[in-house]
Amino acid sequence: MMGLNHRQTLTQIENGERKIQPQELARAARVLEVTLDYFTDPYKAAGEAAFSFRAETADERVLAEFEGVAGDWLATYRALCKPSFLKKALSLGDRSSYEEAQTAGEQTARELRLGRCPADGLQEALAREWNILVMHVDFPDEISGAASRLEGLQAILVNRNEPPGRRNYDLAHELFHLLTWDTMPPARLDSERASSAPAKRVEQLANNFASALLMPGDAIRAMWGEYAEIPVLNRIVAIADEFKVSAPAMKWRLANLDLISRSELPEDAELAAAKAAAPNTDVTPPLFNVEFVRRLHSAVEEGVLSLRKAGQILRTDTAGLAEICRSYGRQLTYDV
Repeated sequence: MMGLNHRQTLTQIENGERKIQPQELARAARVLEVTLDYFTDPYKAAGEAAFSFRAETADERVLAEFEGVAGDWLATYRALCKPSFLKKALSLGDRSSYEEAQTAGEQTARELRLGRCPADGLQEALAREWNILVMHVDFPDEISGAASRLEGLQAILVNRNEPPGRRNYDLAHELFHLLTWDTMPPARLDSERASSAPAKRVEQLANNFASALLMPGDAIRAMWGEYAEIPVLNRIVAIADEFKVSAPAMKWRLANLDLISRSELPEDAELAAAKAAAPNTDVTPPLFNVEFVRRLHSAVEEGVLSLRKAGQILRTDTAGLAEICRSYGRQLTYDV
């Protein structure tokens, strides 16, 4: 279909041993039914990014469409910064115990120096220490997060419209998938109701890791004692708020630490009612993240990216691009 005389020639092109000629590139675009910028645009992932989406159910067409959009965000960030080819990894496999996953979670919190409330500094520490990009985005319905890898970049996308406790838990959960991607490749659709036994086990390991990372045992035990005079229901909700996790997640962490018996565990509906009675201080994070927007803003201001191209990448118009920049304290000097 490419009109080449020898299969070896195609192999040499694919392996980078022979440059592709302009007319050959144009023919490849026609044959594969893509545009030329599929091959040449550094701000396109062009199917290079691998994703694992956290959702119970999702339409494949919706997933594929969002994957293309998100892939371009990640390719853009990689093009505007120095790629990192060093990857942090956990030596865990699907035969590892839940206790080992919990130990790994607590060790991760200590290594990143996250302090008493790991949720407070997790996102910044992942960028600073391990070059993992974390962005808050608007997902299609039913999707709460995603882990992604492409050459030179690891990323976690979090649904910014979820409650804070859910956002933090999803971040920790997806971090587990990034750290164990080579030993336990995650499913493209990462579901709590996975049908296969191996997939279920990977999800349970991820949950144990996330719980221990966000709720370190020693800190939980200390605070459980500090709140000893409060009724159990309010006690769980109060400590969950302190650690910025959901009350159901805190309930099961307390049970796993033997601080509360299974018979004392309140129903999730009771926890939700107690939470609803407390003041709501939730704030939706701005789109993307400060470093991503800083680099995009600088590229536009320096003429590396046009306003039109930047808007195409973010799937917004010029006014929307300006608003995203303003949300991080940056102004476009162009008349928008």
